[in-house]
Amino acid sequence: MMILLFAQWCINHDLDPVDIYQQAYPYQAKNTELIDALELTVSKKESDHIDSETLLDVLSMYGNDDLAFVVSEYIK
Repeated sequence: MMILLFAQWCINHDLDPVDIYQQAYPYQAKNTELIDALELTVSKKESDHIDSETLLDVLSMYGNDDLAFVVSEYIK
């Protein structure tokens, strides 16, 4: 669910979730769970608003601090 939340937040902000993930974890192999989650995202128009602070909280709660840092840079 955390991955889907991240992917949809990116879509809602016209950002590429795969690119942002690669920035946070440049030495990791392709994230297949993220690719799978992208198939479940909806268009920006169809999506509910996802609060940026909520996303950061969820990423931090699951230990994705590097990703939370990169996302926070995009929020700024």
